[in-house]
This record gives sequence, C-alpha cells and structure tokens, in this order.
Amino acid sequence: MRGPQRPDPSPGGDPPLELTTFVGRSAELAGLTAALGRARLVTVTGVGGVGKSRLAARVAAGPGASRGLVELAPVRDPQFVEYAVMEALGLTDHTTRGPRELLLEHLAGRRVLLVLDGFEHLVEACAELTAELLRKLPRLRVLAVGRRPLGLAGERLFPLAPLGEDEAVELFTDRAREQGLEVSDGPEVRELCGRLEGIPLAVELAAGRLRALSPAQLAQRLDDRFRLLTGGGRDALPRHQTLRTAIGWSHELCTPAERLLWSRLSVFAQTFDLEAAEYVCSGEGLPAEDVLDVLSELLAQSVVSREESATGPRYRMLDTVRAYGADWLEATGDADRLHRRHRDWYLGLATLCELDWFSPRQREVARRVEAELPNLRDALEFCLTEPDEAHLGQYLAGSLWFCWVGCGRLAEGRRWLERSVELESEYEQSRLKALWVLGYVAILQGDTVPALVALRECREQAERAADATAVAYAEHRAGCLALVTDDMARAETLLRSALDRYREIGELNSNVLMGQVELAMTRAFQGDLPDAVRLCEDVRQVCEDHGERWARSYALYVLAYAAWRDGDPAGARELLADCLDNAHAFSDLLGTVLSIELLALVTATQGDPAEAALLQGAAGRLWPSVGLPLFGSAYYNAPHELCEATAREALGDGRYEECAREGARLDREAAVARALGNDVRTLSALPAPRGPGRPARPGKREPAASPTRKGGETAG
Repeated sequence: MRGPQRPDPSPGGDPPLELTTFVGRSAELAGLTAALGRARLVTVTGVGGVGKSRLAARVAAGPGASRGLVELAPVRDPQFVEYAVMEALGLTDHTTRGPRELLLEHLAGRRVLLVLDGFEHLVEACAELTAELLRKLPRLRVLAVGRRPLGLAGERLFPLAPLGEDEAVELFTDRAREQGLEVSDGPEVRELCGRLEGIPLAVELAAGRLRALSPAQLAQRLDDRFRLLTGGGRDALPRHQTLRTAIGWSHELCTPAERLLWSRLSVFAQTFDLEAAEYVCSGEGLPAEDVLDVLSELLAQSVVSREESATGPRYRMLDTVRAYGADWLEATGDADRLHRRHRDWYLGLATLCELDWFSPRQREVARRVEAELPNLRDALEFCLTEPDEAHLGQYLAGSLWFCWVGCGRLAEGRRWLERSVELESEYEQSRLKALWVLGYVAILQGDTVPALVALRECREQAERAADATAVAYAEHRAGCLALVTDDMARAETLLRSALDRYREIGELNSNVLMGQVELAMTRAFQGDLPDAVRLCEDVRQVCEDHGERWARSYALYVLAYAAWRDGDPAGARELLADCLDNAHAFSDLLGTVLSIELLALVTATQGDPAEAALLQGAAGRLWPSVGLPLFGSAYYNAPHELCEATAREALGDGRYEECAREGARLDREAAVARALGNDVRTLSALPAPRGPGRPARPGKREPAASPTRKGGETAG
C-alpha cells in the first residue's frame, strides 16, 4: 500500500471538512462570492469569533478555481509566510531558489484562489507578498481573512457582521441538539443570544454550558458581567469586549483544573495530541492522569475542538480562545516553564522519530512529523532565540535530518540549520551534527561550495574533538559530493572509509545504508555491476529485516540500473515501480525524478519510444524543483542521453518534442501515476499510454468527539 502522500504540486490546500452544521449566512455567502467575481483581492474583516474563517472556507470550497488555504495563525516568523503558502499549494522544492520565485513560476497562467487566513500578526509580510503575486499573476485571486485590512490598492473589504437574532438562535439550538439537548427558541434563548450580540463563537461557548445551566441562568450570569463592565448599561460595550467578556465568563465557569489546562494548552501551535497535552500540561494542580478528563470537559464546552488526522485524533483551540489562555498563563508567571516543557516534549519526539525512521514505523514517522511541524518549528524558534539554548536548537535541527531530506523539506531544513550553526555553543557534538546535516542538505540542493565549507569545518572540528561519529558522517557526505560531481575514484575511497568508520563505532541506520548504496553507484558507474548488485542486495536485506523503506528505494534504483544493463528491462521496470512508489510516498523529489528518468530508458528499451519521450518530458518538468538536472553528472546523464537518442531516432525530432511537451504538462502526481501505469484520468487529460511493456502496478483512549469545529471553522 502507498504510504503518506503530501498534496500534489497543483494548487490544493482544500478547506477542512465541516464537522458541524453551517448555520445561516446565505446572504453573506452570495455577497462574498460576488465580491470575488468583481475584485482580485477581497478581505473579510471582523471581530474575532464572528465566523470569518468558516465563511471564507465555505466560499473557497465551492466550484471554480483551484485553491490553496493558508493557515497563518501558527506562523511566527514573517519570513515563513512564503513557505506557508508553498506548503498549502503542495509545492516541494529542493533547490536554493527563493520561495517567491517558485510561487511565481508555479502559479503563472493558473486560475487559483488563494485564501490567507489569520494574517493580522503578519500584515506587512502578507501585504508585500500579496501585492507582488497579484501584480505578476493576472489569473490569481486572493481572499484574505483577518481583523484588519491588508491596506493594498484595489483591495475590496467585506466586513462581516455578527449573526442576526434568528440565525444566532438557530445556531444556539442547533449546537444544543448536537449535545442531545432540546432547547426551544423562547424568550430566554433570544435574550441570551441578543446579549452575546450574535457572535458565533460566543453563542457556541454559551451552548457548551447547557448541560449545567439553563438559558435563563446563562443570561443572568452574563448580564452580571456586563453590568460590572459598563456600570449598568451596555450601550457603549464594543463587540470585541463582548466576545472577550463571553470568553472570560466561560472561563470563570470552568473549574480550577479546567482553567489551568486551558491556559497551559495555549503553548501549542495549531494542533496537538493527547500524549503531548498530558506531558506538557501536567504538573502542580493538574496530575497527568487527570488531563484526559479535564480535556474532555473543555471539549464539551467548545473551548477545545477535536479533529481526525492521519496520525489519529488531534485537538486545537481557536486563536481567540488560545490568546485568552496565553494571557492567563503569563499572569500566573508559569509561561516560561510551560514553553520549556513544550520544547522538551518536541525534542524528545524528534529524538524518538529519528530512531524510528530506521524501523517498520518509518511511514508513521513521516505522518507524525508532518502533523507536528508547527510545534517543532515553535520549539526550534524557542531554542534559537533563548539564551543558552543554542545547543538544543542545533541538536533539534540536526535530529530532524530525516524530515528535511527524506520528506522533501530541504529548503526549510537548510534555513533552520544555517541559523543554528551560526550560534555559539559549548556542546560541540550538537553543532557538529548540524554541520554535517547542513552539508548533506546543500549537496542535495546542488550547492557545492557551502556544502564543502560545512563538511570541512565539521571534519576538522570533529577530529580535534575526537568525535568519531561526526568524522564518519563528514567523510560520508564528502564522498556523496564526489559521487554527484563525477569524481568516482575519490567518492569510492571516501565512502569505503566512512563505512569502515561506521562499522567501528557500531553505527547502523538509514544514513549508513545510503552510504553503501552510494558506494554501489560508484561501482556501477565504473563498470563493476556484480559488486554494485552485491552491495545493494545486502542493503535490501537489511532494510527488509528492519522495515526500512526510504534507503531501500535507492537500493532498488541501483539494482534496476544493473538489471537494465544486464538486458532485463522487465525486471528493471518492476524494481523501479517499487522504488518510485516509495519515493513519491515520502515526497522525496530526488528519488521520484531519478526513477522516472530510468523508467523512460526502460520504456524505450521495451519498444515504446513515444511513452519514453513523454516520461522524459515529465522528468524535465520536475528537475527545476530538485536542482541541476541529473546533478550535471556525465555518469547520471548517460542513460538520459541514450533514451533521448533512441526515442528521437524512432520518432523523429518533431514527434519526440511533441511527446516530451505532453509529458511536461503532467504535474508530479500525474507523472508518477503515468510512470506506474495507473489510471490518471482525474489528474490529466492525456490519453492512456498504448504500447508494449506497460504492465499495471501490482497491486490510547481519547476524549469522545464533541460537536465542535474543525480547524477554527466558526470563528475568524
């Protein structure tokens, strides 16, 4: 079965599935849709909790252009805004090109609706990016969602008012029914909704209290709060104060344990799981064994929402609710301790995931890290900005090598690694690890000079510190660099030495296996196919023993190359299908495009030059996101040149170019499906291939989900 898959490179980022009924707003839906038809930039503004996000998601989910939904609330650093947009669009790029350039290239000529949700804390960076994208991409439309305008020329504002009385009452009674309670729309309910001024989040928080209080009791308690704030009158009470009062009133109705957990959960970025909450939030006043029950109560009260994910149940608080909890956490003087516990949990998670990467849980690790990236980023930011924490930031950035390299996040990884190694640290071992990982990432990006600098510094400092592990890794990556720059003799020498060092220190993991695969590649390129096969069969067996899939894919690539050279194209195709399927599942662009390149040659060998040309065109489209095509290596390029020459001779130049252009129209998902012989009718308008040699691919207890929002769908 195919493992975790990130979105294809075409605009994606679909709005989250709605877990509760969408109530009212028919006029606003029509109005916002019409506004987007007349203007290329529309900004939905309004008080927190008024429903901006859910309205925008509802509009974006309608028919029309491709879309990308960018959740900006968890983004802290303005420089990560562009990366967040890339992620929402499913864009993966291994090169050193800036994200702005990639976005402009990817979106050129496409009809796309980009939703920027929760930008108010990043308004300057978002406004600058939006302005350039709109100026250079005439088919792009942007739907911004925030508490203030972006302030750009041509921006059409769409202020979102609270719900009318009838709709507010309908929302209240609907949420009551979802809890199994029948509440009439009588005077008490209407009075309560009126005092809450129709703010959806406030109404839902009130409905979450119906198990303990009647509508009349809710109205009385809220009225008491308003009187204290306004001296007996409510005319001057602004809506943002109404919401804060409603949240504060809900907070007051919580038990001490519920208030404590509410404040402590505010340290999480975006979503979290139960285990993390139990570790981070337990302590004085809240034993770990009580966290589950208290969390269940916050779920029932709509303070926290639950959603299903590829890794199991996850939880989140709306930004407004989280901010209120964060204020309380600061007021208690406990914020720094909680942020350190958060950091400790995610340091531990990264450590465990690095170990589990070399295990049958490798694909689970990929899914877990994907879900936890916002929290891992917060932990990295904390380590790299707090005094005396640099060594932990270096350790965390280095330990996440499998995320940067194996899961297609080279550009982001390089940013964190470069920041980390610039800092002084008394813990040299952590910095050495960050240095060799930085060198590895730079090699894969085709950035030779920075790779050499990082690896040389790592080697020299590791030798001075007598750090045998860092010496082995620095030597290994230097051998990898020699391989892709065609210095086969040096590559073989360095890789053999590194493998010897690994054996001496007892190191065995995916990196070590990749070193053996790279050594096999040097042997294959130097004509010793039996030795290359022996090395890779050994890797293959070790991978099977340990359930490793990622390094195994590269071993299969070398074995497929050897099979093709030995005159067994059918065997090569079977190996490459397995290789490609796994590389794509991990969002490993390099493994993906190398597999497609070799599949093109195998296809030409099996007598289908048109399909071979198409696959070369598809690979040609992917290479700019990977780096220098085939590393600029004469050795890696030789199969490509042979395939092209064979196909051109059979088809003629004109037909070859036509087929290659067809392949270049395939996005990554469609290209992989085409190469594997799968049905791509939903991905591409191209006809199915018809030629020989194209066989089909072988085929803890959690709180109960309460009727709450997913992904902040109600409040904006």
